Amino acid sequence: MDTNQDVAAIDSHRALQIWITENLKMLPLPERAHGNFFEECCYVILHVPQSPKAPRGGSGDLHYWIGKEASAESQGAAVTFLQRLREALGDGTVLHRESQGHESDCFHSYFRPGVIYRKGGQASALKHVETNMYNVQRLLHIRGRKHVSATEVALSWNSFNKGGIFLLDLGKVLIQWNGPKTCISEKSRALTLTCSLRDRERGGRAQIGVVDDEKKATDLMHIMEAVLGCRSGSLGASAPSSGVSQQQKANVRLYHVCEKGTDLVVQELATRPLTQDLLQEEGCYLLDQGGFKIYMWQGRKSSPQDKKAAFNRAVGFIQAKGYPNYTNVEVVNEGAESTAFQQLFQMWSEERDGKKHKGKNKLMQAKPDMGKLHTQPELAAQLRMVDDGSGKVEVWCIQDLQRQPVDPRHHGQLCSGNCYLALYTYQKLGRVRYILYLWQGHQTTIEDTKALNLNAEELDLMYQGALVQEHVTMGREPPHFLAIFQGQLVVFQGCAGNRGKRPPTSSPRLFHVQGTDSHNTRTMEVQARASSLISSDIFFLVTAGVCYLWFGKSCSGDQRERARVVAAVFPGNDMETVLEGQEPPHFWEALGGRAPYPSNKRLPEVSGIQPRLFECSSPSGCLVLTEVVFFGQEDLDKYDVMLLDTCQEIFLWLGEAAGGWKEAVAWGHEYLRTHPAGRSLDTPIALVKQGYEPATFTGWFASWDPYKWTNNQSYEEVVEGSLRPGAAISEITAEVHNFQLTRRPSDNKAGPLTLPASRGSQDCLEKDLELGPSADGKDPSISRSTGSCCSSVANGSLPRERLMHQAVEDPPQGVDPARKEFYLSDSDFQDIFGKSKEEFYSMAKWKQQQEKKKLGFF
Repeated sequence: MDTNQDVAAIDSHRALQIWITENLKMLPLPERAHGNFFEECCYVILHVPQSPKAPRGGSGDLHYWIGKEASAESQGAAVTFLQRLREALGDGTVLHRESQGHESDCFHSYFRPGVIYRKGGQASALKHVETNMYNVQRLLHIRGRKHVSATEVALSWNSFNKGGIFLLDLGKVLIQWNGPKTCISEKSRALTLTCSLRDRERGGRAQIGVVDDEKKATDLMHIMEAVLGCRSGSLGASAPSSGVSQQQKANVRLYHVCEKGTDLVVQELATRPLTQDLLQEEGCYLLDQGGFKIYMWQGRKSSPQDKKAAFNRAVGFIQAKGYPNYTNVEVVNEGAESTAFQQLFQMWSEERDGKKHKGKNKLMQAKPDMGKLHTQPELAAQLRMVDDGSGKVEVWCIQDLQRQPVDPRHHGQLCSGNCYLALYTYQKLGRVRYILYLWQGHQTTIEDTKALNLNAEELDLMYQGALVQEHVTMGREPPHFLAIFQGQLVVFQGCAGNRGKRPPTSSPRLFHVQGTDSHNTRTMEVQARASSLISSDIFFLVTAGVCYLWFGKSCSGDQRERARVVAAVFPGNDMETVLEGQEPPHFWEALGGRAPYPSNKRLPEVSGIQPRLFECSSPSGCLVLTEVVFFGQEDLDKYDVMLLDTCQEIFLWLGEAAGGWKEAVAWGHEYLRTHPAGRSLDTPIALVKQGYEPATFTGWFASWDPYKWTNNQSYEEVVEGSLRPGAAISEITAEVHNFQLTRRPSDNKAGPLTLPASRGSQDCLEKDLELGPSADGKDPSISRSTGSCCSSVANGSLPRERLMHQAVEDPPQGVDPARKEFYLSDSDFQDIFGKSKEEFYSMAKWKQQQEKKKLGFF
């Protein structure tokens, strides 16, 4: 295979390119066929992010997909092509091995609204997917929540189950059957895939019917029974969920892989939590994530032989462990690690040799312009600031399980033994917005925490669900929380007095001041001992007679300025400034004598890991997360609970139809508790509701439209409103009632519908299931009408006098009273309406209704 020829076929301006095996060669797949995979074939998929906000600076992702019926020869041809393609693309490309039905989240993120698995291969696959092909009769089983797939199954009732969604594809009619145990979000996503199939493969001309209740969709059930035969017995039970829980994903083990002579040695090095320094640039390592996924990491100085053998070594490990052969494999090179790989480690740094990249954290080093936060949500997200904190602040202290208002003079003076609610009100684009902070001290009880959540729920009801709720733990306050107190947040040890007053300062008390600005300064009470001091920071030592302001010799001028602002919290004491090394004897006496203390503290490293978005579910009581890679606002659905991890903060987004905000907060805590990297349980958790997203959330998305959901229809509205009874469904229903179905003698299954005589209409040349035009100019539809049709009704030849000016409650037998005009002959229709049926049904619905009223068909 000519490598240069392979590279020449790559279009750098296309985000997604796919090749398919044919006669042991790889041929490019046309874009119209993307998302369709034949089970006897292998595919190679190259994804190169085109967005400037790409999650990783590498060359992209290269996937090797194996159909469940693919031959060994076909697999070998795909692997050879994959390896040569990667050599040409460079080490920045991440390799993935995917198996049908068990693909990675990254793979599924390319194909929206879903993938379709098709039977066959080779010749059938090379036909790809042609638009306007109606000679179809197949049954698809639709699975998945966020990542949806449709698998072609046997055309039989035996394929159905109570918890499944099935699509009967009859060319110009698509019937989606929803099992009684399916949830509304599954139905909605399946319908999105059904509509996509109609638009891509049928040019938007096919009509869609939805069966939610078999008793109310008798016409559609007649069609299904005509094709599938009469159903005998009850439906099978729901298939168990195949999602991998967070608990399983938390079980990570790192192995060193090397060759000694002719033997391959795999040595276990460490388990959770893993640290980056375990990875050496001359070595190769295997990371096993709970048997769910295998990562192969290769240092920049590892040999070409090691890199070439990575896939085979991963497969050998899978076999030795007895893992399923469909286990995902991801091969990464040093410097091009995926975000998913990086987050398996406690801390990840891009500077392996200790050198800092120029411009790194430039945003954090320079003082940002707070006036730009409303117009630059990306800046707001990175700074974690919705505004400068100058809005209205209300604070309540939880005491005796009730919220007690705190005097504005004591705002920002919190106690470690209490819980607090802080409501912040601000304006954005002329609209009032709210953030409710739930602050919890380290010494609070379980009862206090429950009372905090209950009072937050009461406030949320008072504000009609408009509050963004952020759970904050003492010592891990986000920048905006600090800013609303203008950098004067002081946390005292102990419990607050009446109405949230701070405890009296009787004995010597020591307070540690950290920060250089209003949005990063906090003051925490620490143990009053000399060992608590740090040379790079500032401390307040409050005694009965004097308050010492102690400046460490390594503190900056900005730190000193902030400390002087905080000093206003300690009135009534003489303030005395003390420099390190010039302390008076009374200073050391108050601290119990001199003692060694650190001269410098290690500054926290700012993580460069990209944010990640997950869909949350709990099908069997355990948290299951499905990642959406390369995410956007369109990935947020009204039925979703989504988790956005920005490393420093966790956002839980609730769609307006999702509900269950209590479960959402618990899922956030479980995510932190089971995270493979051993994340801090004190990480702030923000609860965000659809339509009330702050800039600190929206800024993580490439673009954000605040009006996107203004006219968004629910699943029920789509089914009941946009999808209406159409001509094709009515016509095929008439055929079911009036003609016999042809049967295949080999398997005794129902075949396509055929008519013994021509229909005498403009569709008379269409065969089998090539049916009439849509009855709705906007969207082909669902039929839930009942009744039987006579032969004249089926042929559309009822006399006009039987249809015009007739009472709605007394239509002729088999006539849908809402569509009486459909049963006119073509000539009568043209004579009365002055246009053909096709022209009429292409009109807007309201125009159709007007003409029907005018002519006596309403």
